[in-house]
Amino acid sequence: MSIATVISSAPGEQSLSEEEMDAFRGLLRAHSSLAKRLDSALEGMHGLPLRAYEVLNYLQDTPQGKMRMCDLAEQAQLSRSGLTRLVDRLEGDGLVSRCSCEHDARGAYACLTDEGRVRLATARGTHLAVVREHFLSRFSDRELSTLTEMWNRIAPSQNGHHNGAGHEAGSRS
Repeated sequence: MSIATVISSAPGEQSLSEEEMDAFRGLLRAHSSLAKRLDSALEGMHGLPLRAYEVLNYLQDTPQGKMRMCDLAEQAQLSRSGLTRLVDRLEGDGLVSRCSCEHDARGAYACLTDEGRVRLATARGTHLAVVREHFLSRFSDRELSTLTEMWNRIAPSQNGHHNGAGHEAGSRS
């Protein structure tokens, strides 16, 4: 259902219930808190902001360590211009390079460099430690499975992994 449909079908209902607001605000607080902790730890220990880590990780997860810029922007949930600025910085740091697309002269790839692989590998332990301490350790495996199912109702995973309930499950890296 689109937002326009919801708005037109409930003209008098312009606020959330207390329970709905608490749930939504809790999601925002949890995301913000974890993102700040990850960003601070990665930047402080490895000079790598969270968004940069995520982009390097997406590139690492591909068979050849490269992705079309438009696909990478979508995967990383960045605007194309935002990704371009980030890739410019990563390229300046020697962590990625731009490669041309052989079958489409207009297309460009972001390609993970050897230096980018090394930086990502050294930062991965920090990332995992923060995720484990401030997120995973707070839930049982069953609760994590339930969370995965709920998150996939909002934003289905694009990594191709499925759990038994028919919903796609996210990876734990």
